[in-house]
Amino acid sequence: MGEFLKKAFHDMKESAKAQHEVDKAEFQQAKAEAKANFEENRGHNTYAKAKADAKKNWDDAHMSPSERAAKVQAEREERIAEANKKTEEANARYEAAKKH
Repeated sequence: MGEFLKKAFHDMKESAKAQHEVDKAEFQQAKAEAKANFEENRGHNTYAKAKADAKKNWDDAHMSPSERAAKVQAEREERIAEANKKTEEANARYEAAKKH
């Protein structure tokens, strides 16, 4: 039983380290995207765009839990479809390179 617990805690520790690395990478990505968005929109953020962004945030904040779950599921499906498309493209490139 003691070995089982040692192994379980070791696995949890390794999993936490791996998740921390993922979180750090995603945070760096978010920071870079925010900086890029800021520079792209510097001086170009119009009233209409600000109003549209505020309406989107307002609508998101006032969704019911079932509506939010449906929206999140749709976004997940879209991301999965995009990933599958990129996988197919990469496989096609691989096959083309393999033939040469």
